[in-house]
Amino acid sequence: MSGVVVIGGGQAGASVVIKLRKLGFEEKITLIGDEKILPYQRPPLSKGYLLGEISLERLFFRPQSYYEENNINLMLGRQVNEIDRENQTICIGNDKLEYDNLVLATGSKPILLPSAIGGNLGGVYSIRSLNDVDRMKPEFLSGKTVLVVGGGYIGLEAAAVAAKMGLKVILVEMADRILKRVAASETSNYFRDLHKARKVNLREGIGLKSLIGNNYVSGAVLTDGTEVNVDFVICGIGINPNTDLAEKSGLKVDNGIETNIFGETSESNIWAAGDCANLLFKGKRIRLESVQNAIDQAECVAENIMGGSKEYKPNPWFWSDQYSTKLQIAGLNIGYNNIITRAENDEIVSFWYFKNEELLAVDAMNDPRSYMVGKRLIEMGISPDAQAIGDKNFNLKLLLKS
Repeated sequence: MSGVVVIGGGQAGASVVIKLRKLGFEEKITLIGDEKILPYQRPPLSKGYLLGEISLERLFFRPQSYYEENNINLMLGRQVNEIDRENQTICIGNDKLEYDNLVLATGSKPILLPSAIGGNLGGVYSIRSLNDVDRMKPEFLSGKTVLVVGGGYIGLEAAAVAAKMGLKVILVEMADRILKRVAASETSNYFRDLHKARKVNLREGIGLKSLIGNNYVSGAVLTDGTEVNVDFVICGIGINPNTDLAEKSGLKVDNGIETNIFGETSESNIWAAGDCANLLFKGKRIRLESVQNAIDQAECVAENIMGGSKEYKPNPWFWSDQYSTKLQIAGLNIGYNNIITRAENDEIVSFWYFKNEELLAVDAMNDPRSYMVGKRLIEMGISPDAQAIGDKNFNLKLLLKS
């Protein structure tokens, strides 16, 4: 038997191989990663690791000894250039490797600033890999000025770290408000106030026109005509799924590698999980860019490789840490038409997303109780009375006993 080959050393790839061994899978497992380092967590890169609060070793999912003791063959710093579906092999350079089951956990890549506007200048960074953060770390010196392009969670987290470290921060967001793609205006307002209170120069409805510099960035021209001097730039304008390998091999791809309810691609013994996978959620195709999805979907794939017939039913949750504020999100707010605010004070707030009377999602800032209750209600398919939710004196836990 040729066993299982997993392409991708991120959260989904590591979760597949760990779960397979935990389930008692005894055949050969090979995990291939294009970075020359043990599989590691990515969310702390833009937060604790950048701040110097988390060491490199704490980023690793498992130490080297785990893979050795569990007979998991790590092929690190290697690039897969071809999948031969007919012969069930993959090509790594001039080498070929056979598989019985293949898992694509190829993740995603950041959208970069175009070279035509200076995106290839020195001092322009994205945040996706350990190497990205290691390269930019020396830039984080008090008094320097950083331009953050993009007002999504990655951009806001980078801005928060920079501000905490004493840098001057300019953040531009082309949309008329930060977080517009992912959150209600109430959540946008909360985080706008949070960043402005830390003296972040936050400019909404304004984008980047071009960067200034010879070999290294020294300034930027914004779309309103303003010119600003900057020491470096962080780009956080989104990600795209890594689907090149899947497309080349003829698998069905449309904004990610399409999977069925079991995690299979259009080829029955090839699976996909994590950021690269396009999955079914409430009858619609979506991609979920989250740690939770990468773990849960990957573990479901592992169970089905073992012969199960487990349907993957996402229960989405996300989080973001900015300054001392912890945002926890449960559910997906797609299609909401009503927001209920529950506030203990200016810092402890939650926003509950409803579509008519159906609870879709909850954004909870420094409010773990609202997050926990909201998450459980969404998972159970229970939609509470909106008026009760808005009453801060109402005991939310009563909703779980009904």
